[in-house]
Amino acid sequence: MAGPSNNQQVIVQEINQLKQKVVAAKLPAAVQEKAARDIVSLERSLDFGNYDEKYEMVTRYVEWLTRIPWNKETQDRLDINEARAIFDMHHYGMKEVKDRFLEYISMLNLQKRQDPNKTFRAPILLLVGLVGTGKTTFAYSLAEALGRFIVRIPFGGMNSSRELRGWSRLHLEAEPGKVVKGLAEAGVRNPIILLDEIDRCTEDARMDIMGVLVELLDPAQNQAFVDNYIDYPIDLSRAIFLATANNTTNIATAVMDRMEKISMPSYSDEEKKMIAKNYTLPKLFAQTGLKPDQIHIEEELWPQIIRPLGYDMGIRTLERTLDNLVRKAVRIMVERGYNEIYVNRQNAKIFLPQY
Repeated sequence: MAGPSNNQQVIVQEINQLKQKVVAAKLPAAVQEKAARDIVSLERSLDFGNYDEKYEMVTRYVEWLTRIPWNKETQDRLDINEARAIFDMHHYGMKEVKDRFLEYISMLNLQKRQDPNKTFRAPILLLVGLVGTGKTTFAYSLAEALGRFIVRIPFGGMNSSRELRGWSRLHLEAEPGKVVKGLAEAGVRNPIILLDEIDRCTEDARMDIMGVLVELLDPAQNQAFVDNYIDYPIDLSRAIFLATANNTTNIATAVMDRMEKISMPSYSDEEKKMIAKNYTLPKLFAQTGLKPDQIHIEEELWPQIIRPLGYDMGIRTLERTLDNLVRKAVRIMVERGYNEIYVNRQNAKIFLPQY
């Protein structure tokens, strides 16, 4: 009697590898059973001649199941003084916003001390302000302070709730939504999930997207969030949600009711100058290898640097202007062999944009 063909041996090996992968991942029992049923269905597909197509679908699904961090999480760092130092290092001024974040960390600290095993229902903060006022960077500072991974989900131009919730496996090119993808990338079930610019999804999809947001932000619902592709409840209750928006006009009332709004103040010209000198320029010097005393900017030029296009609440334009200035200065130093560059009113046209 002839032995199994090479093709059959390969198929048996592929199926065994899938089984071993599911066992090694230590999935929840119900998820493991779900994966096992798919593998049994794959084995049966041999009789119908569609094994290759089925193998690709099952392999992709098992891969996502094993990437989801069902139980793994990080331990929070809850040192209030360390957190204050991190906020001060990344943000100039903004005392009220910093105080609210420090209160937030204090609540986490107290909750952990009183009952280490209890899941803290953290209030969901919504940072509202114009472009460049530091909304997104505050979220990253909080992640650094707590020692948590951060998952950023951009809503700008989002045109379907399936981008959050995923596509059903009935579709050929199905995949999980951005929430599950973010968890898989972070590798832990308790990251900070930043819902960035939730007011900027498309008009046609806004109602559906807001419906998913209500589920994500509601503690009674997000402990069993169902992604269409995974098709099994995922516990998001241990994640910390933060959201940002330019304004609240396009945000559903039900979503607003689940968040605490923090208004981001604009920067004064003096604050922008301090940010430029103490934060932006040192960062640019470190990136380019320059020493602080190699570029000198005449004090009378700062109003032009800060307001090249008139009033601007944020610091994005300021950062671009200084980045452009430093790059031009570096090129001149390299081409002409200069050790220092002086930027003044006489040569400002070389270094600053002319609008």
